[in-house]
Amino acid sequence: MTKNVRLLLTVLALVGLASALSSLYVHLQLLWQPGYLSFCDVNTTVSCSQVYQSPYAYLAGAPVALLGAFWYVAVLLVLAGSRWGWPSLKENSLGYVFLMATAGLGFVLYMAYASFVLLKAVCLMCVVTYIAVAAIFIVSGTRTTYPMVTIPRRLLRDAKAALASPAAVALMLVFLVGGTAAIAFFPRASAVAAARDEQAAGAARQSEFVRFWESQPRMQIPVSADGASVVIVRFSDFQCPSCAQSHRDYKAVLARFEAQYPGAVRMVFKDYPLDNACNTNITREYHLSSCIAAAASRAARAKGRGEVMDDWLYNNASLLTPAAVRQAAADVGGIADFDAQYQSLITSIKGDIALATILGIKVTPTFFINGVKIEGALPVPYFELALQLELKKAGKI
Repeated sequence: MTKNVRLLLTVLALVGLASALSSLYVHLQLLWQPGYLSFCDVNTTVSCSQVYQSPYAYLAGAPVALLGAFWYVAVLLVLAGSRWGWPSLKENSLGYVFLMATAGLGFVLYMAYASFVLLKAVCLMCVVTYIAVAAIFIVSGTRTTYPMVTIPRRLLRDAKAALASPAAVALMLVFLVGGTAAIAFFPRASAVAAARDEQAAGAARQSEFVRFWESQPRMQIPVSADGASVVIVRFSDFQCPSCAQSHRDYKAVLARFEAQYPGAVRMVFKDYPLDNACNTNITREYHLSSCIAAAASRAARAKGRGEVMDDWLYNNASLLTPAAVRQAAADVGGIADFDAQYQSLITSIKGDIALATILGIKVTPTFFINGVKIEGALPVPYFELALQLELKKAGKI
């Protein structure tokens, strides 16, 4: 292969590759943005979008534009071999390009038929690809000097030489693995459509939640805001699984809001143990260690250890016993005189229970977000949305 022929074929392959990559970009935009118009969407006849959104844009589930890009890369690799490869590859490379171009020409002729005849549409970037493949076919075919029937023998010899070259093997592996990964991870139209539908459904649910939130009555809760724009009052039980889950789920959300809007959101902890040892509203034995757990939490909070104590209690909710709570109060909460404080702690817990009774609390957890009562826990996205709505109402967002 002469230098000029190699240069001409390289330019043609690069032009084709640029066209294929541009086509792939438009294809992706059409997947994610329905109604997207590219520079080659001139009218209903001259329209790339019409072609890319047709069944002919895929071959065995893979985008034709992506396969075209791989084809041009393969041609460029062979051309590189004609310059830097071993002697037999330099001799044979032009025939290999012609062989690839023959297969490529057959495919682009089929694609041109599908576009011009079946779809009655002209894709300008596709036309560039057709011309590049045809030109590569003509140039390589007219410059190949040996009989094509000798190609199998030549391929076998060069394959053995390639396998003996670590650099060639590495290059082939990169090409194969990269191509396979690109095809495997390219977004499928059905998956994108499903994601788009889910996004639309999510937006509809969000709008519905906003309407729900704005229609809710608000109760006056006798707690201090301490300068916060959003006050969350949580009534919970340390042996309640839903309480434990919401504690874990909301922790990161509250930390993020505190970082973004310092002091704007305040959580107030109230106890409503489902334990008839301190809650007379409970008529049967239920969470038998939740009263003492609430007492340990209060005592630890007074020492600045409330968060770690609460974490331990919720993480060990199913294993709580009075003895285990007393031990944790000492080890985790750093409380040396827990038994001495116990009765006064229970008295303060009963104050929370009395308030919960007035507010009509029946289940745990129950939240009041600026007076809006939520029985159970909101899913995290809606909890965040509720906080955002309240902050927006207060002019903080």
